Amino acid sequence: MTLRRLSLVPILLLALPQDRPLVAQSAAPVILTLDDAITLAERNSPLLQGAEADTLKAKGAARAARAYTNPSLEVFQGKQSARPIATPGVPGLLQHYAAYQPIEIPSERRARQRAADLAIASKALGQRGVALSVIAEAKHAFYDTLHRREEIGHARENLQLVEDLLRRVKVEVEVGEKGRLELTRAEAEAARASFAVQSAQLEYAKSIAALRLAIAAPPDANLDPRGEFEPRITLVPIAEVRDAVLRAHPAIGQSETDIEVSRASLERERALRIPQPTAFAEFENQPDLRFWRAGITVPIPLWDRRRGQIDEAKATISQTTSVLNQRRLELVAALERSYEQYQLADQQATALESAPLRAAESAVDAAKAAYRFGERGIVEVLDAQRVLQSVRGDLLEAQFARQSALVDLEELGAVAPGVKP
Repeated sequence: MTLRRLSLVPILLLALPQDRPLVAQSAAPVILTLDDAITLAERNSPLLQGAEADTLKAKGAARAARAYTNPSLEVFQGKQSARPIATPGVPGLLQHYAAYQPIEIPSERRARQRAADLAIASKALGQRGVALSVIAEAKHAFYDTLHRREEIGHARENLQLVEDLLRRVKVEVEVGEKGRLELTRAEAEAARASFAVQSAQLEYAKSIAALRLAIAAPPDANLDPRGEFEPRITLVPIAEVRDAVLRAHPAIGQSETDIEVSRASLERERALRIPQPTAFAEFENQPDLRFWRAGITVPIPLWDRRRGQIDEAKATISQTTSVLNQRRLELVAALERSYEQYQLADQQATALESAPLRAAESAVDAAKAAYRFGERGIVEVLDAQRVLQSVRGDLLEAQFARQSALVDLEELGAVAPGVKP
């Protein structure tokens, strides 16, 4: 089966709805790099599309806030008839025309527009936060597939070694050099190694499903992720990172902007206490006379001084302030957790990459050589292989934990994406 490099055309195909013809292309594996996964996630994510819609909605609300109140027009027409009195009116057509125009309070209009403009900025910052989250989720899913694929490689390598031992033990048992117990042990170990391969394949299938969800790929797309973990880096002191995160993270900016929106809403509610007049003009055409008049209507704030609305706006300011404080606490906690996870995982990976891994590999080679010369039994070889598998598994888990922590740090803004050591 020929692999094909993921280019712009397959990316567009993955972004198509399910009713488009994609089955023919899904038969061949699609090589997917990290950049491809990020591109697909940014293009197809419903969460990001929803955030973009929120920003467009805020822009529409701002346009509505700038609009002036429409005037009202009245047109009446009827018939006038005379009554049997000494001086009756002249019978005939009766016409009445009137127009009304509310007059906005300038301070209320300014506060309304300011709140709407700040809402756009808030939604834009929220969209940035969602984009960071979507990209981080795609990276987590992508690196998890690499992690699970590496586990499959380790499990298959272990299975191959055990199967080689099993074949050798079978021959030795048949010629009488080994006892039946050695064959039973080898068969049991082969069954365990085969189960480990199947378990690793199942975990890989789960990671592929998670990756497909993260990048919103069609369910029949045969993804083939290709890449490797990023090299280790040296982190700057956490105090400096903390200050940078609290200054630049979109969640903090959005909360601060929401506070300004609440304050602008409070100013608007206070401005609405000023009565909003309505200018009017009317003209009436009667059978025997015509007249016009103009005036102004001013509501009297006698019963409602908008105390409830003002108190509600003040409470909203307190609420958004508490949200800001909570987000600061959450960001600091997430930063400290990811920072410590990276440091610890890096220490573990560095330690395992040196002496333990080489010692385990040497032990396996020595045990296999001793077994061939009859100096050791199969138990010693299997024990050495288990130790090697354990060290490899621990090293892979440490490398994945380090990579996962790095992705979290990138999402928080503590590390620039793609930074090199």
